[in-house]
Amino acid sequence: MTTAALGTQQGIGTSPQRPDGTLKVTGEFAFSSDLWADRMLWGATLRSPHPRARIVRVDITGAVATTGVHAVLTAADVPGAKRYGLEDRDQPVLAIDQVRYAGEPVAIVAADHPETARRACAAIVVEYEPLPPITDPVAAIDSADTVHDRGNLLRHVPIRKGDPSVTAPVVVTGEYEVGMQDQAFLGPESGLAIPAEDGGVDLFIATQWLHGDLDQVADCLGLPASKVRLSLAGVGGAFGGREDVSMQVHACMLALHTGRPVKMVYSREESFHGHVHRHPARMWYEHGADTDGRLVYVKARIVLDGGAYASTSKAVVANATTLGIGPYTVDNVLVDGYAVYTNNPPCGAMRGFGAVQACFAYESQMDKLAAALGMDPVDVRTRNAIAPGDTMPTGQVVRGPAPVADLLDRVRAAPPPPDRGGDLRELPGGVANTTHGEGVRRGVGYGVGIKNVGFSEGFDDYSTARVRLEVVGGEPAAVVHTAAAEVGQGLVTVQAQIVRTELGVDQVTVATADTTIGSAGSSSASRQTYVTGGAVKAACAAVHRELGRRIGRDDFVLQGGKLVTGEGELIADLAEVLGDTPVEETVEWRHRPTAPLDPLTGQGDAHVQYAFAAHRATVDVDVELGLVRVVEIVTAQDVGRALHPQSVRGQIAGGTAQGLGLAVMEEIQVAGGLIRNPSFTDYLIPTILDVPPMRIDVLELGDPDAPYGLRGIGEPPTISSTPAIVAAIRAATGLALNRVPVRPEHLTGT
Repeated sequence: MTTAALGTQQGIGTSPQRPDGTLKVTGEFAFSSDLWADRMLWGATLRSPHPRARIVRVDITGAVATTGVHAVLTAADVPGAKRYGLEDRDQPVLAIDQVRYAGEPVAIVAADHPETARRACAAIVVEYEPLPPITDPVAAIDSADTVHDRGNLLRHVPIRKGDPSVTAPVVVTGEYEVGMQDQAFLGPESGLAIPAEDGGVDLFIATQWLHGDLDQVADCLGLPASKVRLSLAGVGGAFGGREDVSMQVHACMLALHTGRPVKMVYSREESFHGHVHRHPARMWYEHGADTDGRLVYVKARIVLDGGAYASTSKAVVANATTLGIGPYTVDNVLVDGYAVYTNNPPCGAMRGFGAVQACFAYESQMDKLAAALGMDPVDVRTRNAIAPGDTMPTGQVVRGPAPVADLLDRVRAAPPPPDRGGDLRELPGGVANTTHGEGVRRGVGYGVGIKNVGFSEGFDDYSTARVRLEVVGGEPAAVVHTAAAEVGQGLVTVQAQIVRTELGVDQVTVATADTTIGSAGSSSASRQTYVTGGAVKAACAAVHRELGRRIGRDDFVLQGGKLVTGEGELIADLAEVLGDTPVEETVEWRHRPTAPLDPLTGQGDAHVQYAFAAHRATVDVDVELGLVRVVEIVTAQDVGRALHPQSVRGQIAGGTAQGLGLAVMEEIQVAGGLIRNPSFTDYLIPTILDVPPMRIDVLELGDPDAPYGLRGIGEPPTISSTPAIVAAIRAATGLALNRVPVRPEHLTGT
């Protein structure tokens, strides 16, 4: 039986216009912060000013007496479970007897105006007994003073492969540090909760995981899941920061308490306190190689600061550790990864999910090794590059294409960028006329990275899709419904492309994602096109089978609203076969299973798919002023199959820009547990003036285990771009630069 349709104009492999594209460009797209309802109240949150303190008392009298206030709620008012969390339910809905990070919610207010709600929050009196915050994750591992009763070590992941006592003639070591990066999405946390007649609540929310939210929200509200209905509102960016619950439970509590719709919208400063960030990391590495440059062993210790609550830290440290030596073949590996509780802001999912931190360290080590051997930095990488059939440090065999050496060769072979000429605006700091190029040096650097795709370690990773084929206005049309969150990556477009390809109809509607259908999992881990795309494809195949049952044959394809033979001979008109009885099929689809890691050795088939990308960066550095300008970035990435080629290139460019930010500017400054720069004035992200021209080389080698052969693409460009840029800065300056982001004082020594 052939299920693929023929002759679709906007199916997979094409780049149709995204339905949300024009609306977003013109400012007409409705984001979650634009939601409105009759009789709507506004919610606000009172947050702790202390990173660690006991709560002695909370006095809400002044807030309750404020005119226009309809509800003031504390931990005592949480109707169900007092705590929530994606993996560990360790985070209070509202602080109970103590606060563990600065910005932790203590009370919530609903009022008839947002300013009134904020004034009421200010009128709440909280008496704290401050405690010394635990802020050093390395010291916290063995400390008797603990953030939580169970201790500060959240998870230890050991990887043991081969002989840990083996020696090598060439050894390089290094200590590396990655700062705390923010997802910096432009749309702040926001949503609208509306109480329902059945005693439940309808929540319209910007999120990455509708069913993940549902499980936690319903539990905390003390309601059955059937009475908590979530619908996806317009999402203004995510990158991992919306995978955790933020104001979801709070808005629903206020709505149920007041009997009126409640809207909550965080300010930008509040957003910095209201979501998780990328884990800061400290890493110690030792690489041993023979005199030909082949790796003999790698040893590493990776410590991730998880902050006050668990979020996804257990999974992040597993990624950092299992991928901790990079896309290289090494017979002997000893790696230990630690996720640690502190009183710093909570950390969790962010694009790259642990692989970013490790890649900066192991790629810095590969450059050190090349220097020690007197080898070209690309040659030392390609000599050790992993290939199909090789084994990872976990013992997992690499399946499908693994073109690491090819990717490196491609970025190296690209022509160099043109000389800057005499235009001062092309110099670092030149726009401000701070230099005429006296201290400017140019450098070139390389990076290559590896990322797992999808959820790992035996997680039941699946997606649900419903496809309905019917006649509308005399023409066949399809509706596809999933709970997959469109967070700007183009998933709505891809779902429609798959249906057009599989069912041969041009008219396809993608229903709003909500929890009336089964889970699609999270829009993270570069998994949605793979898993939800696989579910949509499988649902289309089920529709095809039902059509075959109706006509009594299965040797047909769907083309332009008709059922035809493989040779194009007409069998029947699709509209006539459907008549007044649509075909609707719902399918749960899973990728091949993964397995947990052995807790003692870290061995196991933990990951479903690996993705690879390589970068070459060219930079100009003013060594006197400490200013950096990234001149050009060349990147090559295997995407398996480009379902929407334009979006693929956009994802690669965007991910690379985010890696650039971590390399040279992005860091949440935390001192004593307090965020010092919670604004886009002081937390700097790349603008159009910072992002250089990019040359993007897309390979489509095809993964035989994946739908259409595709490979997750969203995260790899963020992973290897950072070390490539820092390597280029090192080449220009001769400095070690073992920390990111690289700051001006790191370059000038002042």
